[in-house]
Amino acid sequence: MATEAHTEHPGGKPQFPPFNKETFASQLIWLAIFFVALYVIISKLAIPRIGGIVEARRGRVEGDLAEANSLKEQSSAALTAYEKSLADARGRAQTLGNETRERLNVEAEKTRRSLEGELNARLAKAEETIAGTKTAAMTNVRGIAVDTATAIVERLTGTAPTANAVETAVTAVLKQ
Repeated sequence: MATEAHTEHPGGKPQFPPFNKETFASQLIWLAIFFVALYVIISKLAIPRIGGIVEARRGRVEGDLAEANSLKEQSSAALTAYEKSLADARGRAQTLGNETRERLNVEAEKTRRSLEGELNARLAKAEETIAGTKTAAMTNVRGIAVDTATAIVERLTGTAPTANAVETAVTAVLKQ
């Protein structure tokens, strides 16, 4: 049994091949051959492909970051332009409002002056009418006063006074 490739344990089972002393050296040689072959295959085929994939991803990520920065700059520029146009629009609206207010104030002032002139003319005409009416009333009052004074003196004294005496007395009283 010692001449066989597989030695058995005392329990009758064969020994696990990697732990077998007789095949250990050949297993180490095959391990080295396969390790070198695997290393050559990985270094010649897999690593360049993986490196290419990593570089492609890096390039894509850098491109995406550059595009994101470009879009960020564009959005910042658009926001700045929007804020500027909004400020310009507010300024134009303020200017337009001020111009409209000034124009309406000028028109209101013209209308006020026109109405004031018209009212002053009406007031002057009314004052003239009042003065004429007052003069006419005073003339009538003078005549009524003369007639009334003549009637009162005649009734009290029984004789009619002279028209000149009554006129002088009425004029003296009206002057006071």
